[in-house]
Parts: sequence; C-alpha cells; structure tokens
Amino acid sequence: MKFKPVAFLINIFITLGIGALGGLATSESVKTWYPTLNKPSFNPPNWLFAPVWTSLYILIGIAAYLVWIKRDKIAHFPRVLAIYFIQLILNLCWSFIFFSLHEIGFALFEIIILLIVIVANAIAFYKIDKWAGYLFIPYILWVSFASFLTYSIFMLN
Repeated sequence: MKFKPVAFLINIFITLGIGALGGLATSESVKTWYPTLNKPSFNPPNWLFAPVWTSLYILIGIAAYLVWIKRDKIAHFPRVLAIYFIQLILNLCWSFIFFSLHEIGFALFEIIILLIVIVANAIAFYKIDKWAGYLFIPYILWVSFASFLTYSIFMLN
C-alpha cells in the first residue's frame, strides 16, 4: 500500500494534540500539588514522563495510520474508530482527573477502564494490521505501570 504522508501526519498530530492537552492539565500540578504527595520508591523522575508519552503518542498515531489506510476494506471501521477515540479521550481524562481535580481514587478507577479499552483497541487493530496491534504493546505496558503507580500513590495518600 502506498504511503500517504498527509494521513500519516494527521494521525500523529491527533495523538500528539491529545498529549498536549493532557500536558496542560498536568503542568501546574506537577510543580505544586504532585510534589506534596507520598510516592513509592519506584516513582519515575518527572523529566521521564514527557519523552515517554511523546514516544507512545507517536507509536499510537502510527498504529492508527496503519488501520486508517485500510479503512475501505474494514466493514466495522466505525466501531474500530470509536474504540480508538474512546481510549484517547479516556487517556486525556485521566490527566484532568488526577492532576487537575486531585482525585486519586477516581483516577485509579478511570485508568483501569482506560487499560481495558487500550487492550480492546490493540486487539481490534491487530485484527486489521498486526503491526498496528504490536505498536500498542509499549502503551499497554506503560499504562499498566501507570495503573500500579496510581494505585500506590492512592494507598500512600
């Protein structure tokens, strides 16, 4: 299949845009509220989050592109697209729930739902394009870690 640079860039910019919105939710609290929390010893340094999330959003965008270019051959494409955007919205919501609202318990509940939807998204993408599914593996691993981290912060606070 022929590479479509505009579609590729749109898919990347959608995910990076979601990431930027999430960054807005976190930017103030990372300096004020977040440092006051008790955190587990395995809590990563703050500088690590931006490059990890940027990399993940790029991988997610590439996966979406791989599915998008096959959309004409997918009878259930609207359902796949819905799952994709639901997980992006849930991803964004977590940042607001945790960092803006300071609702750690609700954020824990939400991230578990997010993880389930991410896995469903990965499976749906895998059925269309194996590489699109594989590209979700780092995202699943990171959000699994983030879920445990959120749980730990909830228990410590």
